[in-house]
Amino acid sequence: MKASTVLSLLGYLVVPSSAAILGRCVVAKRLHDGGLSGYEGYNLENWVCLAYFESKFNPMAVYENLHGLYTGYGLFQIRSPDWCDRGRNLCHVTCSALLNPNLNKTIECAKKIVRGKQGMGAWPSWTLNCQFSDTLARWLDGCEL
Repeated sequence: MKASTVLSLLGYLVVPSSAAILGRCVVAKRLHDGGLSGYEGYNLENWVCLAYFESKFNPMAVYENLHGLYTGYGLFQIRSPDWCDRGRNLCHVTCSALLNPNLNKTIECAKKIVRGKQGMGAWPSWTLNCQFSDTLARWLDGCEL
């Protein structure tokens, strides 16, 4: 009896912390289906690499800058001061909409960002980790698109 009570209580306390984390190939498929493969000259491998280094494939990630200058939202950590409704809202989207695992609003906004003069360079993590990488192909290894 005690064991079943303890197990029952543990069941209520244990919440899967990675429930929102998407698999690499799931991310690749959703980004591909959303039209990011080859968008503005950037191959799909670049987008998957960016998603990993921005959020570790967590579409519900929210990161507040240590200095309070911005908050990043979603898979690509889209920044609030410019792109969503907590700032200039250049993507015409609520920040919370960027947290949806279906990625539709995130992809729409990312397309708008990458059309800017910086391209994918608008994300410093892409510049540091993906731009000159000679191993980008690994991001799609084993994925069926």
